[in-house]
Amino acid sequence: MSAGHASLPDALLDRTVIGSYTSLGYALRSPRWAECELESMSGKVALVTGATSGLGEAAAAGFARLGATVWLLGRDRERADQAKARIFERTGNDSLMVGICDLSELCSVRRFAEQFAAQSPRLDVLVNNAGVLTKERSLSRDAIELTLATNVVGPFLLTKLLSPLLRASAPARVVNVSSGGMYTQRLRLDDLHSTNRKFRGATTYARSKRMEVILSEQWASRLEGTGVVVNAMHPGWVDTPGLRDSLPGFHRLLRRLLRTPEQGADTIVWLGSAPQAADASGGFWLDRARRPTHLLPWTGESEAERRRLWDEIEQLSG
Repeated sequence: MSAGHASLPDALLDRTVIGSYTSLGYALRSPRWAECELESMSGKVALVTGATSGLGEAAAAGFARLGATVWLLGRDRERADQAKARIFERTGNDSLMVGICDLSELCSVRRFAEQFAAQSPRLDVLVNNAGVLTKERSLSRDAIELTLATNVVGPFLLTKLLSPLLRASAPARVVNVSSGGMYTQRLRLDDLHSTNRKFRGATTYARSKRMEVILSEQWASRLEGTGVVVNAMHPGWVDTPGLRDSLPGFHRLLRRLLRTPEQGADTIVWLGSAPQAADASGGFWLDRARRPTHLLPWTGESEAERRRLWDEIEQLSG
């Protein structure tokens, strides 16, 4: 059975937002999912960025539970080692590796990619999950606005550097973690570095997540025929340390309805392991179903803008 679009009742539920993105949506949809949809990943290698807490740690644990060798990529060695210990305790899988990389720094991404390719014989699943939402505008060491550097440029470069290994390991999968907040924003090529207006962290974050979806579609097109599929997804509204720190008011308002990290990570693990998702590429997913990428007409972009975004990010990545 191939993966496809949501049913009409599911699509209508999705438009309610609160009924879809919260734990209510997960509770309504998940009873239809069969346990056998998740295939054993014994002998396969998964790399998850931002795996030291929250959504990334839950996704890494999901792949470990299926028997994969899982690389946990984080910025801090101590936090990564602690996450590794927690995942081992929960799954019993001792095939867990730790990688250290700051995705906002291009030299760090290049260094890790070289080390990973030298140590791992294959890469079956790459999950670009790490991201930041800052309260004030700041720049990376490469003079790139920090949200753009971490959420877009770094993952783009990592995917590019590891794509030869992904192709050599095909069939392989790339999962880019976006956000439902991207529905509220359009591509702003005139202000990639967020300098033209008063800086708003949530808006800049949502724009970066719009870019991730557009780039995922282009990666899918460019890798067509190689055996590597690329998809974006959003996890719904998830109770994570990042959400509590970045949007405390939103967290307090909806804390009783937020998803657990495991519920939010379910579609990441499904896209990375399920036979139904093996041939799906270029999609945007929530709760194991493909979703539209635009809900508001003014958020659309032209094909020329999409090509220019690729060129701009490629140039920024060096």
